[in-house]
Amino acid sequence: MFSFFTAAGLWVVYFIAVEDEKITPLSSEYKRSESKSPPYISIAGNAPPASCVFSQVMNMAGFVGFILGVLRYLQLKPRVHKPWLNIGSLVALSLACFVLDYNLNCCVLFKMTLKTADFALMAQRLHMHAARAQWALVMFFLTYLATFAFEFRHYHFEIVCSDEQEPPLSLSESFSEVSEYQSDQL
Repeated sequence: MFSFFTAAGLWVVYFIAVEDEKITPLSSEYKRSESKSPPYISIAGNAPPASCVFSQVMNMAGFVGFILGVLRYLQLKPRVHKPWLNIGSLVALSLACFVLDYNLNCCVLFKMTLKTADFALMAQRLHMHAARAQWALVMFFLTYLATFAFEFRHYHFEIVCSDEQEPPLSLSESFSEVSEYQSDQL
């Protein structure tokens, strides 16, 4: 559901930006002389009203991504031989989701992955190919995250809140319990 709703939200942002003529559609060719920008994800979510939807999609994706990261940490905790890797990945994901923003983390990952291809395409002024590659990479990344569902289906996570502590005893009740215990011992 996370991947589906995040992808759907990003496509809604794209269609809003295309409808408002802020970006060039992915199916057409980009011309520098036009007032429209290339359809990069960040540019699609740059101006209102698309930016409003984009920020909410990213906020929800960041929060749910953090929950997925915690569940993945809990899933791997008893199995991992090097716990520092599991803890490190949880810390990195937490920073990505809350401190650096989930979108920034995705952009950094995508830039590192496609550094040479993306810049090569942009240097050749092939912005449409670079934008299409960016959209495809995001969709592949969300598909990868969706594969966690197959692993999580065998797990049952539950949060239990209980108040097992009885209310505090008064001093007189404590003494009476002690005296009852001592009389039982005799």
